[in-house]
This record gives sequence, C-alpha cells and structure tokens, in this order.
Amino acid sequence: MNLKNLTTLDKVTYSILLLVFAVGIYFAQTDLNYFDTVYAAEDGIAENATAIFLACISLLQFSRFIKFFKSKSTTWKIGVFLMACVFLFGAGEEISWGQRIFNVESSEYFIENNAQGETNLHNLVVEGKKVNKVIFSQLLTLILVLYLIITPFLYRKVNWIKNLATMFAVPIVKWHHTIAFLVGTSLLIFMDSNRKWEIYELSFAVIFLLIFLNPFNKKEIY
Repeated sequence: MNLKNLTTLDKVTYSILLLVFAVGIYFAQTDLNYFDTVYAAEDGIAENATAIFLACISLLQFSRFIKFFKSKSTTWKIGVFLMACVFLFGAGEEISWGQRIFNVESSEYFIENNAQGETNLHNLVVEGKKVNKVIFSQLLTLILVLYLIITPFLYRKVNWIKNLATMFAVPIVKWHHTIAFLVGTSLLIFMDSNRKWEIYELSFAVIFLLIFLNPFNKKEIY
C-alpha cells in the first residue's frame, strides 16, 4: 500500500480500525467474556456503529441521486438508487429495524421462525438452516471476492466492464481498500469467538463508506 495515495481521511480511518482490531484481539485473548458481553456484544457499540456507517452510505447515495437526478442517465439513477436501498436495508437489518430501540415486540411469525426472535431477515431459520449462513455469509463472501479483487482488475482491462460500471455508477475500489479488507480478514484468526463477526461487520461498513466517498472511478461516475 502506497501511503502517498492515501487521503488524510483514509489514514485516520485505517488507524482507528487497526486500533479497534488490536483492542478486540487483546480482549479476545485475555478476557473472552468481556469481549463477548461488552466489546462485541449484541446491541453493543460495534453493532450500532455498523448500522450508522451503513446508513451513512445510504444517505450519501440518496443525496447523490437527488443532486444529479436531472443530469444523469436512467441507468445511473437505477444504480445509485438500488445501492442506496441495499445499504439502508443492511443498516435496518443490523439493528432489527429499531425493534429494540423502540421496544417493539416481534410478530408471531418472527418469534417462531427467527433464531433470535427478532424482526429481521438474516436470522430467519428456513427448514433448519439460518438464512444468515446461506445468503448473508456465503453469498456475501462470494460478492465481496468478486467486487474487491476481481472487478478492479477487469475494470482496468476490459472496456465493456468499465462502461457498465460507469452506466450504473458502480464505485470501483482502490487497491488500498482491498488490502484493508484482506488485513481485517486475516486478523480475525486471533479472535476465538463467534462475536468477532461484529468487529468484521464494522470494518466492512467503514471501508465501504471510504469506497463510496472516494472510489477509483469517482470522476467517471460522480
């Protein structure tokens, strides 16, 4: 990673993320109970922060949709609007659509079919299998590999991929974004807890916000 290519925001954000991982690794190694019940707890700081960063991406895209509505193509509008909706959905799912914040009880369906009895889709259990594992983990992993590693290569080499990304305003990652994800993924091995995914999801949200703020193809799509 060439530090000269990093903005001040990138440097500050990556430094904070490294600190978050470092503290997480420390507690995961020395006080697993504290890590599980406080640092990466359900409804804890990490989970709520993830929802906030995802919501920020959604708001960013909605603001761009409104700002450039008259001057951009239909495909551009479709791409930006869909991405805004996807991240809004992610933010809502992360906090179960405010259920615990507003103390709203789940419907009978979610009580019976949700692994945590909450009003969200990613914890649904269908025929004994958690939707989170099949779709939100396995499928998302495949999408991330395609988006973070394969697409940047194709964008730089294949014209029709570049044109397609421009048409639908798909932000292309810079290589330091990819490296940051790989570093964060590798650090997970030092956290022997299922709650480590809360830290990983937080890093996901933060790095994606950096990507959408300043993608490789910013001049082409914004």
